[in-house]
Amino acid sequence: MAKPDNPVLMGVIGAPHGVRGELRVRPYTGDPLALADYGTLYDMQGRAFDVVDIRPQKTVVVVRFEQVRDRSAAEALNGVELFVDRTRLPDEELEDDEFFIADLVGLSVLEDGGRTGEVIAVHNFGAGDLLEIAPVTPGGGLARKRTFLMEFSRETVPEIDFDAGTLVLVRPDEIEVRGEEGEEA
Repeated sequence: MAKPDNPVLMGVIGAPHGVRGELRVRPYTGDPLALADYGTLYDMQGRAFDVVDIRPQKTVVVVRFEQVRDRSAAEALNGVELFVDRTRLPDEELEDDEFFIADLVGLSVLEDGGRTGEVIAVHNFGAGDLLEIAPVTPGGGLARKRTFLMEFSRETVPEIDFDAGTLVLVRPDEIEVRGEEGEEA
């Protein structure tokens, strides 16, 4: 298999660990050691990474990949993102109210009963998940250069219908606006 058609980010390679090509990896799986359960991982260029060994270490896992033989090869991979195709994720193990964050991308955004945008990405910069939403243009297309971010919570997204491909967005009544430094808002 080459590069995944519908990639889901599973982890990011960090610094090398030791001299034999092992790497620190920050996994995005519920169980950090489960990173090895998804089979071959791929980067965005389509390079394959097969987990041979994995063990926990503090906030990361230390992984030995079949394709990485020494420290110099490991050093070249710092920052590489690892993906699997969405079809490899086990839907049958999810509870009724559980889903994969990647499944939000592509959903139509409904506000007051009408379509107002589409989720084009989900970000997490450390303070929680944010939906990146492209608003609908008057012609019905998407204004991808005018996207906005909205907190992903039960308050702002009270309803998701994957079968219909929609989510309901409730914008906060009040958003605090801060002026320039030394200026009152």
